[in-house]
Amino acid sequence: MNALRGQVGGEISVEMDAAPGIDLTKILAEMREQYESLAEKNRRDAEQWFFSKTEELNREVAINTEQLQSGKSEITELRRTIQSLEIDLQSQLSTKAALEGTLADTEARYGTQLAQLQGLITGVEEQLAELRCDMERQNHEYRVLLDVKCRLEQEIATYRRLLEGEDAQYVEG
Repeated sequence: MNALRGQVGGEISVEMDAAPGIDLTKILAEMREQYESLAEKNRRDAEQWFFSKTEELNREVAINTEQLQSGKSEITELRRTIQSLEIDLQSQLSTKAALEGTLADTEARYGTQLAQLQGLITGVEEQLAELRCDMERQNHEYRVLLDVKCRLEQEIATYRRLLEGEDAQYVEG
């Protein structure tokens, strides 16, 4: 532009119709006021959000603390129950072992008694077998004797008849 001015050689004057001067200080003060108002609003919102979140977390902490205490109490109660059940189990196992011992003793005693009774039964069966043999032998001897008796009686009867027949011949003759 200076070069052009030098060529033209004249003087140029420019007048402008300008609006009255803008008070930048006032505008900056208004902008600052708006930003401070906005910052204060944001600070209050952030503070309110922080307090609501803190309150919510405090409630959750209280609930979780209560649940934790409840869980600890429940665990303690379950441990007591487990100990009680273990004691009961040991007692039942001891009772079972005692009963198994008694059962083994009883089985041994009755096994011995059964063996003794089996021995007695075997002895009685042997005596019974001997008696049967004796009875069969005596029965056989009785039959033989009965058969001999029958034959003897038949012979006697035959002799009687013969004798009676001879007597009859002597009497006739």
